[in-house]
Amino acid sequence: MTETFDPRALATRLHSLRQAGRQEATSAFALPTDLHQAMETQDLLAAAGGISSNAWKVTVSPQDQAVTGPLHPYAEAVSGADISWYPGLKFETEIAVRLGSDLPVRAGIPYSRTEVVEAISAVYLGAELLVSAVKESGNVSFLLFVADRLGNSGYVLGPKLEKSVVDTAGSTPLKVTHAGRTIYDGPAQHPKGDVLTWLVDYANDGLRPQTSLKSGALITTGTLSGAIELTEPGEIDILLGNSSLSFSVSKV
Repeated sequence: MTETFDPRALATRLHSLRQAGRQEATSAFALPTDLHQAMETQDLLAAAGGISSNAWKVTVSPQDQAVTGPLHPYAEAVSGADISWYPGLKFETEIAVRLGSDLPVRAGIPYSRTEVVEAISAVYLGAELLVSAVKESGNVSFLLFVADRLGNSGYVLGPKLEKSVVDTAGSTPLKVTHAGRTIYDGPAQHPKGDVLTWLVDYANDGLRPQTSLKSGALITTGTLSGAIELTEPGEIDILLGNSSLSFSVSKV
């Protein structure tokens, strides 16, 4: 007899592991069977953590299904951001965009990239921190990874950039130091080449919530540096072109 999947039980377990800074293997979890169950679990996990920020990450599944997860804890570097360090914590340099107008779910003609750009009111340099309660992250079960907020464990919003960066980010020099050591030094590179690919995909997802992609929402668009493990606490300094972002990751 197949056991009925319980999203609340999975959310409670993921929350407990995150609170304790622990990870367990995919095989130790009851797995969501579809995206609906994964997102229901994610919503319950967000509620358990008291997450209410209007900041989101967007990516796609191995089957090219666009998915999102809330960014938390969310901080702005101007206020002296300090994010908790845990073993296994990874870091990504990213571009974030804020919507100045809604992108409502629509049938028929899909949103063009140009329409998505027109809806963006501001562009920022940002940094995402990642550590999942799942030892293999999304490598075994992407749906479990979706349930676990896509591994997000923090986001730091940096300075505002020229809006044209969404077109030119891929050719921009990027240098990152952590605890005084250089951990990335080369051109910024997005996995899809275009930083807006996943946002455009999500805008055109007819299954996304009607409340998604509203004016004021902040969406981060994917890594420009790959995911780099931070083996110890320390200061992070990012230089993308002439724009910089600095913050600390500190041991709890």
